[in-house]
Amino acid sequence: MESCLPRLLVGLEVQALQRFAAHLEYSIERCRKRDKMDAVTITEVPLQIRDIETTTLPNGVRVISERMQHVRSVSLGVWIRKGSRSESARENGISHFIEHMVFKGTSNRSAEEIARSVDSIGGGLDAFTAKEMVSYNTKVLDEHLPLAFDVLADLVLNPLFREEDIEKEKSVILEELKMEVDNPEYLLHEIFTSNFWKDHPLGKPILGTKETVRNFNREMIHECYTRYYSPSNILITAAGNLDHRQLVDLARERFADLRFDGSQPPDRAPIPHARIVLRNKTSLEQTHLYLGVPAYPFSHELRFACFALNTVLGGGMSSRLFQNIREKQGLAYAVYSELSMYRDTGCMAIYAGTSVETAGQVIQSIVKELREIKENLVPADELRRAKDHLKGSFMLGLESTFSRMSNLARQELYFKRFFTLDEMLQSIEEITAEQVQGIAQEFFDPSNITLAMLGNLGEFHVRREDLAC
Repeated sequence: MESCLPRLLVGLEVQALQRFAAHLEYSIERCRKRDKMDAVTITEVPLQIRDIETTTLPNGVRVISERMQHVRSVSLGVWIRKGSRSESARENGISHFIEHMVFKGTSNRSAEEIARSVDSIGGGLDAFTAKEMVSYNTKVLDEHLPLAFDVLADLVLNPLFREEDIEKEKSVILEELKMEVDNPEYLLHEIFTSNFWKDHPLGKPILGTKETVRNFNREMIHECYTRYYSPSNILITAAGNLDHRQLVDLARERFADLRFDGSQPPDRAPIPHARIVLRNKTSLEQTHLYLGVPAYPFSHELRFACFALNTVLGGGMSSRLFQNIREKQGLAYAVYSELSMYRDTGCMAIYAGTSVETAGQVIQSIVKELREIKENLVPADELRRAKDHLKGSFMLGLESTFSRMSNLARQELYFKRFFTLDEMLQSIEEITAEQVQGIAQEFFDPSNITLAMLGNLGEFHVRREDLAC
């Protein structure tokens, strides 16, 4: 069971492709046709490339599927449209805690029976908590879809939240926190985000803190569960060899009676902060650094040009940061850039691990690359490679039922519509060098840069003027 989405991908080209595949959204343009079926609204989509259908149950639960007739599996996900950014300060980590707790037993299954139910049919059962969503998902043979659906629905709808299980899980998550804090990249990431999104839930750790986790109790957990796991927050997506009407029948049977009284306040938009934070940890051999700036939200019209900028800068082995800092100068083993995009904001960050003796040189090299991409257009051949890189990562995602299922959720959560394959490829093809340069000039303002460093720093220090690019 995964506790959070992967964040730190390093070096290898295939890993960079996977990162972009996770960020790139795709689907197919809907041809809308209204139909009635027992007070449930159906939108059927006869499409040449992707066979996507959507349904909204009367209580607001959304069901979206993509039929893939050439496979024998089905990937199924139940998504909660609330993640750790919806938590108050005292609730920090409770979305992740609830995700763990539902696996401890329901009114129909013990923890062992939950694990055995999917294992026994050769499937996989997983979950993760992110900043803006929680996912419960499984992949099984098409013939086992009813059982898989029943298990996921049982987890989401019927958790017990027993006092003794809560106390045990506190210990488990406190150990998970210790494990993560022992990972310098994770610790640095949390130091960076807590300063970049200062005083906002986006800056809080998904796992919570020792203090918040210890203070969780059954009343608080049940209240948050009731608030978050309401019909309007539930999205069901599936991709594979399936029939949409069967999926709707399964969803209606288990979710139609779910009700929620009351409104939920919208999440407040974060304000990024430009800070320089140096944290000394004498036990570390390496010095780790994150340098980041505000970026676009997920649905921004220039998101593809933003992806291209990230690809050119640090998205793989041929990127400028990798080639210049690792290959030419030999200053770091891992160096890359990444995009974290949310519904109302974003962050572009650069990571590098080096020695304290060469940390200043690495920062200078990063700043030099930022300045270069601001001052000069990306050459045509380099931009061509970046476009092909994006197209390739996009196409790789089309081969997986899990990727398609996840993309259905992202399309719904961030765009409220689906895009055709041609739209996606055309958007990538229309990226211009001028757009990439314009974004670089907007993003890489020295006054907006946050730098976080972790290591045995000694007397090492960085000034704001050292970040001038």
